[in-house]
Amino acid sequence: MNLRDLVYGLYARRVEGRLDHTQVPKHIGVILDGNRRWAKASGGTPEQGHKAGADKIQELLGWCAETDVEVVTLWMLSTDNLNRPEEQLVPLLGIIENAVRALAADGRWRVHHVGTMDLLPARTQTVLKEAEQATHGNTGILVNVAVGYGGRQEIADAVRSLLLEHAERGTSFEELAEIVDVEHISEHLYTRGQPDPDLVIRTSGEQRLSGFMLWQSAHSEYYFCEVHWPAFRKVDFLRALRDYAARHRRYGA
Repeated sequence: MNLRDLVYGLYARRVEGRLDHTQVPKHIGVILDGNRRWAKASGGTPEQGHKAGADKIQELLGWCAETDVEVVTLWMLSTDNLNRPEEQLVPLLGIIENAVRALAADGRWRVHHVGTMDLLPARTQTVLKEAEQATHGNTGILVNVAVGYGGRQEIADAVRSLLLEHAERGTSFEELAEIVDVEHISEHLYTRGQPDPDLVIRTSGEQRLSGFMLWQSAHSEYYFCEVHWPAFRKVDFLRALRDYAARHRRYGA
């Protein structure tokens, strides 16, 4: 261990020691940004960057388990990403599939897909479905893997699902217009039954949501970290939790 690693370890323990576990967010959303920029800066390929980013996920979940986080949503592939050239998209999907398989094989996490399944290739759909089935009985952190996910698409899908449900019941449009409210739509989101994210973390220095959990993050706290996702460290995670704990959440009041 060199001096830099020693100092880093001491600082991380200091931050962790001062963390109030009663103020830890129960649901954290993470925008895993900066894989390609990290690779470019280190002289690697985009594929190597995405692979390094995928390898970081297990570390993050370990830190979350240590700090009593209950739900983690990982934005791994957006609906916009599906428009990338095939030579970029195919390797990326392969890396995501391997990452999801690793989450399922770990044995601790409950894997749940959030996104539009029909937009994904058949092989990717199979991997996601098998991961959900294999981890259904696990009691650890609920890990939402957002693959083929877009916030606007989610809301559109929720409204469509709501309309179809009431059409099957024979509800008229006039009757539905009289009763529909926020809760009705929430019940049809990809994350129905889950708590909304308390904290949303985005790496790589970008300060925007880009459509991530638009409905659920109405009252979330945001933390924007300068480091690219593959370089995200435990101390960066602990700083985000410390920053969150220091805020007074008003929920619009």
